[in-house]
Amino acid sequence: MKRTPRELFIEFRLWTESHKRIAYPLFIGVALILAYLVYRLVITRLLNIHISYNFDFSVFLRQRLTDKSTYLSLLLWGFLTTLRISAISIVLAMVLGTIIAVLKLSKIKVLVFLSSAYIEFFRNTPLLIQIFIWYFGSDPFLPQVVKDWIYSQNIEFAYGVIALSTYTAAFIAEEIRAGIQSIPREQMEAARSQGFTFLESMRYVILPQAFRIVVPPLINQSLNLVKNSSLVMAIGVVELTHVARIIEAETSRVFEAFSMVTLIYLALSLVISFAINQYNRRFLRYIKY
Repeated sequence: MKRTPRELFIEFRLWTESHKRIAYPLFIGVALILAYLVYRLVITRLLNIHISYNFDFSVFLRQRLTDKSTYLSLLLWGFLTTLRISAISIVLAMVLGTIIAVLKLSKIKVLVFLSSAYIEFFRNTPLLIQIFIWYFGSDPFLPQVVKDWIYSQNIEFAYGVIALSTYTAAFIAEEIRAGIQSIPREQMEAARSQGFTFLESMRYVILPQAFRIVVPPLINQSLNLVKNSSLVMAIGVVELTHVARIIEAETSRVFEAFSMVTLIYLALSLVISFAINQYNRRFLRYIKY
């Protein structure tokens, strides 16, 4: 029996969903081959357009003139810095975001107002401006103990963590608030009837369930934070994007530097996206209320 194009398309989609680990790399490889064929057959032969740029990815194996290290080791340092600042920031953002979400759901009007004001301010102002405010303008308003701790650390790294954490916490607070509100209200009432306080009910009953529900959006916020970490180069943090600027300035290899950094960010994003899909497939489908 001859199958229609629609049936073939549906069968192809089902095969792709069930063989993602094979299908996605295969599609990427085919797309790269097609792009090369288009360049060789259409652009260079028919349109007679030639790219005069000579690609040289061996630049990463060269030694720097300053400290004799290779640019590959510098790239690895920037990658580790990106991972470190992202990991620390997401942990702090989750703690702060959870506190803000609980405060917003409390019945104390002052706490509700302050938490709402925090969320609206940090969600509706550019992250780059917030980084500059923390780095250049927050010093007079910080307690001396906090300033002493910051000055004892890598100052740029510390302010970068603070800016990324406070910014991301505003988004995480809304995700956690939505997760808490998705839990049936009867569970809070049952916990309170057993003698638990509001905070104890949140800690032992509501939040453990809410966190399981909001894991996918929390991982998505982690993905956004990894990409947003590129902005801290503006205050001197030597992460991936800053490293690309250094390589470009010292070797004049713009495409090689930024294409390599782009591939690293893409690989990180794909790993995090794969984690989201696996969690949704294995755990989230069993949650029912």
